[in-house]
Amino acid sequence: MFNRDSVGLGLVAGAVLPVLSWFVFDYILQNDAIIMNKPGVPYLIAALLNLLLMRYLLKVDKDNTAKGVMMTTFAFMLVVFIFKIHF
Repeated sequence: MFNRDSVGLGLVAGAVLPVLSWFVFDYILQNDAIIMNKPGVPYLIAALLNLLLMRYLLKVDKDNTAKGVMMTTFAFMLVVFIFKIHF
């Protein structure tokens, strides 16, 4: 799946999983799931998916790609914190 070790690839890969998580929770489940009673759960699941991806990348020695995933995860959580907590 990952044949290169670059930060740019990590940034893209790290952005795909939160978008996928948002799509699943917003469009497929459509607030019908019990888990949707907690509004922060989709964001935590998106971060968990990114952390699992980062762990896999570190295990297969793709350090630069893992750095990109980590940067995307931190940026994503910062945006969530700013918009969900402060507004």
